Amino acid sequence: MNIYVIPVLALVTMAIVGFMALRSKEETEERRETAGAPKSALAEDGAPDR
Repeated sequence: MNIYVIPVLALVTMAIVGFMALRSKEETEERRETAGAPKSALAEDGAPDR
């Protein structure tokens, strides 16, 4: 039984990280589509004073 603990923990951890990455990607895409979202300071048309 102890032989399965580490692989299961690794798979659960990878699943959680994958879920968080997909969620973050969706939030970023929604924010990017918002008209009033501030531009990045690194963008060509972004605010230079940030």
